[in-house]
Amino acid sequence: MPARPFELLVFDWDGTLMDSVGTIVACTRAAMRDLGLGEPPEEAIRGTIGLGLREAIDSLFPECDPDLYQRVVECYRVHWRATYRDQPLLFPRVDEMLAGLAAEGYLLAIATGKSRRGLDDALERGGLAALFHATRTADEAPSKPHPQMLLDILGDLGVPPAEALMIGDTVYDLGMARSARTPSLAVLSGTQLRHELEPFGPLAYLDRVGDLPEWLAARSATLAPSAL
Repeated sequence: MPARPFELLVFDWDGTLMDSVGTIVACTRAAMRDLGLGEPPEEAIRGTIGLGLREAIDSLFPECDPDLYQRVVECYRVHWRATYRDQPLLFPRVDEMLAGLAAEGYLLAIATGKSRRGLDDALERGGLAALFHATRTADEAPSKPHPQMLLDILGDLGVPPAEALMIGDTVYDLGMARSARTPSLAVLSGTQLRHELEPFGPLAYLDRVGDLPEWLAARSATLAPSAL
């Protein structure tokens, strides 16, 4: 078997592994309507996906005080549990792709703007929790693009930055990777377009995360043994 080009693969969640962008937008708009805050444009909401919830709300409502923030959070969670929780689906081939990568010996991790409760619920419903060696959420570290989430994962697993790969769909994912001196790979299935991601210098662009195993295999084949 060819040597692996990376030891650790770190995935974003929403827009990368799970097709949840549309439901996040719909849930956010429903919560805003309930609170009489109007409906932010879809593009504005999409632009916050990947941030922690506090940072996303601050971006949409810069004058949001702590009381309003708590009301928004609670209203969002009510709508999510009642209507949207079971709607997001993993992108095609994600479950088999992750199982295959784990079988090849890759360490797998998640760095996400979701809450710990939200991520644990999604992992349990998808039956994926056992595949990941480490996870970090916006409850446990500063929001992306701050590098702490990724640095925590690298430290927990004892992997040097150059031997890890961050896979994500937003400038927040790629900016976090760059700050952590970790290579990144852009997935074009989420909220942002290729020209928005290009300034962050990802190694490549994939139309979908299910293409990752083929990309890794091709990269292994092009690297000389001495480089691995």
